[in-house]
Amino acid sequence: MPTSPRSRLRRLSVLATDSWLARGYLALFALGVLVMFLFPESPYAMSPMVLTAPLSFLAVIVPFGPGTGGGGPVEVLATGLWFAWTLLCALVNAAALGALARKSDRAPSVRPRPRAPQAPRTLLAPAVDNWFARGYLAVVAAALGTFLYAVFVSSDPGFAGIWPIMAAAPLSFLALLVTAPAEYSSLTWLSPLLFSVGVVLSGLVNAALIGLLAHKLRARPAGR
Repeated sequence: MPTSPRSRLRRLSVLATDSWLARGYLALFALGVLVMFLFPESPYAMSPMVLTAPLSFLAVIVPFGPGTGGGGPVEVLATGLWFAWTLLCALVNAAALGALARKSDRAPSVRPRPRAPQAPRTLLAPAVDNWFARGYLAVVAAALGTFLYAVFVSSDPGFAGIWPIMAAAPLSFLALLVTAPAEYSSLTWLSPLLFSVGVVLSGLVNAALIGLLAHKLRARPAGR
């Protein structure tokens, strides 16, 4: 019997709060929100959006949010919706971390236990064995393809790198830092390749977490 939407929402909230990893993430997110309110001009004011990536970056395609023109009730409504979306993103990310923390209690598969050399394939299986993760990887691939086209084909790459960064965030920011030495050396040509590898790895990590969460939300409760 398939699980109901209400059951999945309940399971989402449980996964987001029943492990130290998920609770620690939510505590860090709450600290980021506090910093955003106390020091709005600080670079750390962006921490709630970075911590809730990659879902939070979907809001950039929505034509409203903090600072929306119109003033008064329009701006209040837009800001409220933006905060609600950011909070939902935080809960989803916390649930994904909770699913990772509970990975060891997954029901055994009908397939035989993989051998040691197949361990990497087992770890990455949630990144490709469900539509949610595969859809996310398609978005990452499209963003990375846009970047590579802009760098190696287009005459003006502009800020094409922002798309793969947002698609594979937050780990993609680490990929950007790793490529910095090559960018400012004689190996400039190596920078986009290193960045691309970093984005691919970041996207796979995110997709695996998405897949784990999807498995947990679709799993039947014990005894049913």
